[in-house]
Amino acid sequence: MIHANKIFGIGLNKTGTKTLGKCFEILGLTHKSYDFALLKAFAQKDYQSIFKISDEYDSFEDWPWPLLYKEFDKEYPNAKFILTTRLDSETWFRSLYRHSLKTGPTEARKIVFGYYMPMENPDHHKLFYDNYNLNVLNYFIERPSKLLCVSWEAGDKWDRLCSFLDKPVPNIPFPHVNKT
Repeated sequence: MIHANKIFGIGLNKTGTKTLGKCFEILGLTHKSYDFALLKAFAQKDYQSIFKISDEYDSFEDWPWPLLYKEFDKEYPNAKFILTTRLDSETWFRSLYRHSLKTGPTEARKIVFGYYMPMENPDHHKLFYDNYNLNVLNYFIERPSKLLCVSWEAGDKWDRLCSFLDKPVPNIPFPHVNKT
């Protein structure tokens, strides 16, 4: 079953994507998060396998979803996109660094960033973060109604998210997942 209105969380990992996913679930959306098999499909440019899965859900966050925002925009013309961000690239990098110390080297990081561990090239990672966010903003600059930029650390909560999604604000506290 193809769900009509797709909502893609397109922030990089360690930008509050799990919090966004929890919000999607609370709002009653069918949801798909990280999927390593689909990240490998992305690396092989097998987008049809990814679209087959994206047809089945309403909302998405974490890998591989941010890497295909342009393709999803074309595939699902009514889709909306949410860019989760950190206060700056240094804050994001510190979070990614701490996370990598817990998980060790991963193939997912190698696919996305070109390195197994962020400490192999901190400047590359920070530049990747800044360039990625700038590219997203530039891509949607002529269609601002399709993109919401949020930063949970900067105080964004239910009001902005629900207004963008045209959903009522839940009568529960805003969930912060993996808050550091």
